[in-house]
Amino acid sequence: QVPLVESGGGLVQAGGSLRLSCAAPGRTFRRYGWFRQAPGKEREFVAASYWSGGATNYAESVKGRFTTSRDNVKNTVTLQMNSLKPEDTAVYYCASDSSYRSIYSHVYDYWGQGTQVTVSS
Repeated sequence: QVPLVESGGGLVQAGGSLRLSCAAPGRTFRRYGWFRQAPGKEREFVAASYWSGGATNYAESVKGRFTTSRDNVKNTVTLQMNSLKPEDTAVYYCASDSSYRSIYSHVYDYWGQGTQVTVSS
């Protein structure tokens, strides 16, 4: 069974919004992170928090535009992306685990398959 399943990617114009979701079917994790990888670039950190809510950590490039939180109804974690820019175009990954590493660590035990986000200018 795939440990993490992302959804919500797509094509949007610059200035628009998208909401990504990440589910962990049948599993209970402690913390999660969002990462992205653009063509020809290394994977980079976007945001992190805890499945139970609380503290968050954001990359400088997305602060004030992206928000990560838990959806208690759907039992998922989400990444709300507003004011999208063409440079936000990438495959976005959800990562998670039950370790006691902090949300400032970029090391995770489980990764999703990724979802494409494309922002047109």
